[in-house]
Amino acid sequence: MKALNLPSEVTLVDIKKEPLDAPLLDMLYAKTQSYKALLNTRAQKLKGVDKQQLTEANIKALLLEHYSYLKRPVLVFNDQLFVGNAPATVLAAKAALHE
Repeated sequence: MKALNLPSEVTLVDIKKEPLDAPLLDMLYAKTQSYKALLNTRAQKLKGVDKQQLTEANIKALLLEHYSYLKRPVLVFNDQLFVGNAPATVLAAKAALHE
């Protein structure tokens, strides 16, 4: 998050304090068309889950169950969605934020 140098008009939501709810998840899904794109595949809680058996419906339920299943950070800015901290995602978010 520090690398993004967020402008003051950007509001951060602490997903630990304000859990992901169905309407927000629906909005994220509308932008990605995939719950799998939102899933943090390195979440510790996934260790006991057979990843091969995960369907979109199962992933949606997991995302609503616990914040650690959500890939973070999630940034929605000017109708663009940036999910995760992969270097390419961070660069794209920086470019969008500081155009």
